[in-house]
Amino acid sequence: MKIRIKGDSVRIRLSKSEIDFFGQEGYYTHETHFLNSVFRYGIVARHDITHLQATYENGEIMVQMPQHWADEWIATQRVGFDSTVTLNDGKELYLLLEKDFQCLDNTSEDQSDMYPNPMADQHK
Repeated sequence: MKIRIKGDSVRIRLSKSEIDFFGQEGYYTHETHFLNSVFRYGIVARHDITHLQATYENGEIMVQMPQHWADEWIATQRVGFDSTVTLNDGKELYLLLEKDFQCLDNTSEDQSDMYPNPMADQHK
């Protein structure tokens, strides 16, 4: 699972096996270890929401996804879902969950668990 944070925007990408786990368990989390603490992030499916939501508590970002969106995401070719959430102070937080595609350019990253890039044929 990869996370990108830029300003008031959070994007999370998941590989095939991560989405498989999410489909079976209803959640997926990951950790990044630092010298003095651990940063956790993840996603969880919920029946009681209608759009993506997110919390940040105790060093953990958790993005919540409506269960019916999760079911569609797992069972179809749909790439992802996004939502813009209005916060208590009036600011907006943009959330995006996506399937992780193989890179089109050369990379040393192991891409064996990523989804085939739909643009690969056009990039040759």
